[in-house]
Amino acid sequence: MAELIPDTIDFSQYLRETDNKQKVKPAADYIPAIKERMRTMANERKLFLPWVKSYDSFYFREGEMTVWAGQNGHGKSQITAQIAMHLMHQGEKVCMASFEMKPVETIRLMSRMFIGTNPYTPEYQNIEGFEALDAMFDGFGAWSDNRLWIYDQMGVTNPETVIGMSRYCAKELGIKHIFIDSLMKVVGDEDDMNGQKRLVGELFSIAKDLRVHIHLLHHLRKPSNEAEIPDKHSIKGSGSITDQVDNVMLVWRNKVKEDDKRTAGQFGKKQDEPDSILFCRKQRHYEGNGDGEPSIGLWLHKDSGQFTGNVGDRPFNYE
Repeated sequence: MAELIPDTIDFSQYLRETDNKQKVKPAADYIPAIKERMRTMANERKLFLPWVKSYDSFYFREGEMTVWAGQNGHGKSQITAQIAMHLMHQGEKVCMASFEMKPVETIRLMSRMFIGTNPYTPEYQNIEGFEALDAMFDGFGAWSDNRLWIYDQMGVTNPETVIGMSRYCAKELGIKHIFIDSLMKVVGDEDDMNGQKRLVGELFSIAKDLRVHIHLLHHLRKPSNEAEIPDKHSIKGSGSITDQVDNVMLVWRNKVKEDDKRTAGQFGKKQDEPDSILFCRKQRHYEGNGDGEPSIGLWLHKDSGQFTGNVGDRPFNYE
């Protein structure tokens, strides 16, 4: 007669034992995957920042999330608009969801970068000038067609709307880069750490699941003075923001140089310094032979609103 196994036995210890045996493997089992990765890297498509000098130290990967943080007035929106332009130049579809700028202001900023000149200079303030500008702006409209989408809402919103918008962009429009400006317009209470953590976690999951890149703009805590160089611990709110995301980029404007120029003009001592610096303070999945967390000095080309990688460089031509 068959022997019955009592139902009082605790089988969970055996389940855990089997599970652990399956997970503990010799290191050599992973060597084939490493070899395959080394071969695929050479042919992997990389998406770069607008500045050639950063090509060997930072690039965008699908399925990741980047936080762009900076103080008020330090140029987060302007730099990320240029980065969005460069992603479009590389063949990517982009959505700009700014809750801090009207859609027309976002388009005005990006179209000025495209035409590479200041439309408000006297040479354009006549009939012929307006006609020339019309043609240039039409050129931007044609160039951006099927590359750029704008989410038309300004002011405070909520996490559910942003999450739904992001999923729609990825699933229905095939958009690969979604810029959200900014976290504080989505989770309005600076002390709502759990709300910030949940939103970043949801967006992080969308990036991974739908193989898109989420760009989230955020603010830094007020420093003791505007010359203070920020670090990732300067970011407002929950520490889980930087913990969860793949990349952390900090935008810093050289206000000391600007003050030096105002007071001393061409005889100032700061004129060789960059106008802004983009600090990479985290790049989780970088594979390369560069720095991996570069500090990128930038010079503002005022007519176009673009930042260049070296003093005296011309703006990038997107046509």
